[in-house]
Parts: sequence; structure tokens; C-alpha cells
Amino acid sequence: GDSEYAMIAGDTLPDTHPYNLGLNKMGDLIKEKTNGAVTLDVFGNSQLGSERDLIEGLQIGSVQVTCISTAPLAGFTDMFLVFDLPFIFETTEQARAVMDSEVGEQILHSVDEQGLVGLAWFENGFRQVTNNVRPIEKPEDLKGIKIRTMESPIHMASFSVMGADPTPMAMGELFTALQQGTLDAQENPLAIIDTNKFYEIQKYLSMTSHFYAPAPLFVSTDYFNTMDEESQEILKESAKEAAAYERQCLDDMNKELQGTLADDGMVVNEVDKAPFKEAVQSVYDEYTGTNAGQVNPDI
Repeated sequence: GDSEYAMIAGDTLPDTHPYNLGLNKMGDLIKEKTNGAVTLDVFGNSQLGSERDLIEGLQIGSVQVTCISTAPLAGFTDMFLVFDLPFIFETTEQARAVMDSEVGEQILHSVDEQGLVGLAWFENGFRQVTNNVRPIEKPEDLKGIKIRTMESPIHMASFSVMGADPTPMAMGELFTALQQGTLDAQENPLAIIDTNKFYEIQKYLSMTSHFYAPAPLFVSTDYFNTMDEESQEILKESAKEAAAYERQCLDDMNKELQGTLADDGMVVNEVDKAPFKEAVQSVYDEYTGTNAGQVNPDI
């Protein structure tokens, strides 16, 4: 095309998910603010690979922008690990206040030197458990349940201590594994459960809100450094505006989704989080500290 900077964005979620609505919004804003000199083409649904592939893509230059979960960043820095801890946030407002604070900025920019410039915090939201065995009403209900988790030692430990059998797997393979019964369960925010149509293959939805999932938005450091200052500023500004829009899309969806998913045949139950919080205390003991792979107590 005629654009000076033609960027490609990739993520692993369906086109109808707020990640993609936000990335497309960002593309519109950039194009408008630069009169078409900077463009962003968005490829969702794991078309450009898994989250790990996308991070590598930013480092080698095949992809310019991505929005991912924080778990795959553990190999780069321990700063993002804090978000892997179970029940660390009570509410969305509290989580957003942290992301938008000085410490949130610090975490977002902790990988700038490693090929990923943090632009803004998108959001995925609180993660809920779905499965085909029984409603999860107390931690013991997870005993023996084969559940897909992200590749996060803290996520896996959290489910292990409650008696589940956690199996990490890329998002692109999950639907088939659940459909074939290789796995009983998965955990994700409502927007993912809905946009990935997990209601077609999972019976029970338990509102555990066990992990909160922020979604850092990155641009490739090398690519960012080739851009003129004005384009860089427009990119940063557009990312922040798109993040506000993305969060709004998520809020709108979340208002409707419990009802929608119940209408789609899922059996939905609320849970008392107190026994769950108690059940995962040992995870805090093991993963808080100053060693590699631990969450620094200061954070």
C-alpha cells in the first residue's frame, strides 16, 4: 500500500472477542490520526500462531503488534507473574486501578529492552471454570478433573493443590481436546467461553473468578524504533484510547453473558470464594519471594 508504516497485529482469539474489537479500533484511530500514513491489519483466531509464536514474531519482525495474556511472558521477566496469583484482585475496578497506576506502567514496560514495547493494558477479565463432570461449588469438586490451563507454573500449582489435573495447551487446540473428551474442563473469562462457543461442548459454568487476566498490548521494539516521533506518539495515544474502548466492550459483554450462556444450555453456579482462597494459600507461600520464578513481595 501507500502507507509509510504498514503494521500487522496478531492474537489468538475470535474476531468477535474484545481483543480484536480493540485492535481494530486502534487501527481505525491510527489511520485517521495519520491520514493513512500508518495502518494496522489485524489477524485474530491464532492465524499467526500461538501467543508464544506472536512474542517471537515481534522479536524477529514478522509481526509488529500483539495483545496477549501475561503467562507466556514469564520467561522474560518475573514482573508479570503477580497477575498469575489466584484471587489477587476482588473486583475489576481494583484490577484496573493497579494496571493504570505507576506500578502497572512499570510492569508494562519491563520488557521494552527485550523486544516488546508496552503500549497499553487491554483486558481479558476474571477467569471462570467450565467442565463436563459436575458444578464446581467448593475446591474439593475439582478433584480428579482434567483441566486445561495456560503454561503458567502458578496457574498449574493453583489447580494442583485443589486436586485437579492441570494440562497446559495452546488456545488453538483446546476446543478439539474438550470435544473429544481428552480434557474435562477449561478456565477462561466469559467473553472467551462465549466467542469460542465452549457452551457447545461444556455443560457446567462455575463463577470462580479465580484468576484475573490483564492483556498487555505490545509493539515490536525494533519496529517502533524505525518510526518517526510523531507516528510513535500517535501509536501510543491510539493504543490508550483503544484500551478504554476494549474494556468498555468487555463490560458490555459481561453484563449479558451469564444469561446468554445459560440460554445456550450451560448450568451456571455462583461460588463462595472463601474456601477456594484458603485452598490456594500454599501457592502464595511457594511463589512469593526474591528468587527467579517468584513474585517479589514489594510488587
